Amino acid sequence: MIHEFEGKTEKEAIELAAAELGLEKDQFDVEIIETQKTGLFKKGHVRICVHTDNDVMPKKAESNESEFDNSMPKGKPLFQDPLPRDDFEKALVDFVASVIRKMGYDVNVEIMFREERKIGLRLDSNSSSILIGRKGKNLDSLQLLANVFAGRQGREDVRVILDTENYRIRREESLVRLAYTTADRVRISKNSILLEPMNPFERRLIHTTLNDIADVETKSEGEGLYKQVRVLFKGR
Repeated sequence: MIHEFEGKTEKEAIELAAAELGLEKDQFDVEIIETQKTGLFKKGHVRICVHTDNDVMPKKAESNESEFDNSMPKGKPLFQDPLPRDDFEKALVDFVASVIRKMGYDVNVEIMFREERKIGLRLDSNSSSILIGRKGKNLDSLQLLANVFAGRQGREDVRVILDTENYRIRREESLVRLAYTTADRVRISKNSILLEPMNPFERRLIHTTLNDIADVETKSEGEGLYKQVRVLFKGR
């Protein structure tokens, strides 16, 4: 089920959503739909879209959007203790490796990081560019399969992140640069710019990056999973 909430800031909107739905903040997926800064004659606001499953904690492996939480751990060492620690991790590693090998590509799959509700797998392959695909869509599809598999193993609480050649980190850095470059272009032209279709995690990164820039605002446009972000000139 989809709900929309609005607040003066992203934090306020998320807190309102949690209070009304009776859920913890980590029990639902949030997509920023629109941000508007405070102006001379209007108050600023942030509008978010919250995805739940019948107002209870969503099964993240089966959600249309949860698999796109591609955020990597911040300030933590990666690539430590790469071997599976339990039956679930071993089954997950074997499943991902089996899918890729059945696609016709050699791969070595290792544990990249572990968090309380998240696990990262590193794919080491000579065919990494193919596994990533255009704008990471192949990697996203493999990640979706991994999350579905985790759910069927009774681990709906775990979010699986797949990465290869540090693509996730490089993509995140690239999107932040794109956001700032686009904001500069919008300021110069005084017109809006519509960015390429992106998954929910990537769109939220654009919205969040530009949220504190006073003379531009952002909003999502389109239908389906891969929507586009429009960056608009607001003026001072």
